[in-house]
Amino acid sequence: MSRVVLVTGGSKGIGLACAKRFAELGDKVAITYNTSKPTGDFFAVKCDVTSQAEVDAAFAAIEEKLGAVQVLVSNAGITKDTLLLRMGESDFQTVLDANLTGAFRVCKRATQGMLRARAGRIILMSSVVGLLGSAGQANYAASKAGLVGLARSLARELGSRSITVNVVAPGPVETDMTSTLTQEQKEKMLAAVPLARMAGADEIAAVVTFLASTDAAYITGAVIPVDGGLGMGH
Repeated sequence: MSRVVLVTGGSKGIGLACAKRFAELGDKVAITYNTSKPTGDFFAVKCDVTSQAEVDAAFAAIEEKLGAVQVLVSNAGITKDTLLLRMGESDFQTVLDANLTGAFRVCKRATQGMLRARAGRIILMSSVVGLLGSAGQANYAASKAGLVGLARSLARELGSRSITVNVVAPGPVETDMTSTLTQEQKEKMLAAVPLARMAGADEIAAVVTFLASTDAAYITGAVIPVDGGLGMGH
């Protein structure tokens, strides 16, 4: 049965791969974007997840066009990397607002329809950095670690209504962001990855679509690493 799926930050990278995979499964897919113009035949809505008003407007547009959101993939996020002593408070707060509070905003709004339907799937996109930490990414790591606590709290709160909430924690992924790294930087990064390669965005999307499937109906509050073994043991 075709479901209504929303992927935030769905115009490129992992988000776009998720949107494409859900569409291939026959779902009705909406994406939000902020600065990057979307590609593909998805219902696209411009939305800055740091604005509650824009989140509400995006959901209203999606509900009018496609119906209530049944599967939410909270993927929108940003980075502002720098060492702690150079990191301004605004650098820290801005990343938390987009990555963590933004996820809270879209989860809260999506849950309205899911509670009425007594069913739903929520997948939050974290990172291996949220589990391992990373020098120069205190803000990003804190925001991604916070998603675990958010997801597990929501899993307990919403489970009785058959709404599952899970976290995917990718490691290094081949995206536009990593394509700018030098060969030396890539080799240094991959030296710590047992599988000795980056993931393809579609490999992350495969796990996301599994968590949204009926096969994963009894999985909630889980953190699924898709990191080539980089964060094993966490």
